[in-house]
Amino acid sequence: MKYPNSGFFYFGKSLGDCLLHQNNGRFDLTYYLHRRAIYQFEGRVKVEYLSKLHKILFLGSRRYDLAHFTDQYLRLRPHRVKGKKIVTVHDINFMHENLPAKKVNKKLNRLTRFIGMCDKVVTISHFVAQDIVKHIPSAQGKIEVIYNGADKLVVAEGHVPAYTPANPFLFTIGHVAPKKNFAVLPALLHGNNYELVIAGIETPYKDEILAEAKKWNCEDRIKIVGTVSDEDKAWYYKNCLAFVFPSIAEGFGLPVIEAMHFGKPVFCSTHTSLPEVAGDAAYYFKSFDAEDMQQTFAEGLRHFAENNGAEKAIAHAAKYNWDETAKQYLALYAEVLAG
Repeated sequence: MKYPNSGFFYFGKSLGDCLLHQNNGRFDLTYYLHRRAIYQFEGRVKVEYLSKLHKILFLGSRRYDLAHFTDQYLRLRPHRVKGKKIVTVHDINFMHENLPAKKVNKKLNRLTRFIGMCDKVVTISHFVAQDIVKHIPSAQGKIEVIYNGADKLVVAEGHVPAYTPANPFLFTIGHVAPKKNFAVLPALLHGNNYELVIAGIETPYKDEILAEAKKWNCEDRIKIVGTVSDEDKAWYYKNCLAFVFPSIAEGFGLPVIEAMHFGKPVFCSTHTSLPEVAGDAAYYFKSFDAEDMQQTFAEGLRHFAENNGAEKAIAHAAKYNWDETAKQYLALYAEVLAG
């Protein structure tokens, strides 16, 4: 939880808060945090701070009956803890990103080793569960699916982001990197006056997006705003014409649900977990062919307006609730401890 503009930050903050809210004294909880974590749970829980030495020696190895490693990077190594162990695996996107085989094998072997040390593996979608079993057959029988919740963001009264579009605009958010596939989006600005606002940590992939914008003669209508605050993000969700998310590698796809909370039409890819999470409340780009995307977008906007799309989107988003997620994790802790 050192970096605020990451999915892991919001997972840790939201699940951590709701575990405390739902626990009711059931378990004696300790949270393991980076010293520079920007959210410290306001003294509501005992905290153990990350140290580089913990990769070599963890003095609390016998202190806990159960350790929950909340993502697949396991900064505290499982073999350093003697109690029962659970790991949440958010994705194995490295299998879908066209990485060199040597790098893929290294990541897969590492995750296989860590999963072998744990009693249970939680995945945040059925897609991730199936992906793990496909590539790590030894995980069969250990996996439980617990969906993430999705925070309902609030627009602060009077708040306006530094950049406010002058025209109707499409919005997307995420690491500005190849797996997010944002370079296919400028085609949606053809034949209209729409703008596109992209929020997220910038990488050299930005140049590919701008090159595509030049191709479609819409460079002046694309704004890459970098990382944004929750207040900015909420404003963009609330005021956008549509949320567009053509990602090709997602373990869950939280932004699509955040946008639905605001009753917005969501357009996303059919890749990895997105159809499972967004369900029939979203519209899907069947391919990334420009003409096909333009047609899907135009027909989707029309269908959304004519069929109470906002109401359906809001109802779908309400299914993803962090308190329910926390209850399922607490039940799993009890099950593993009793096993």
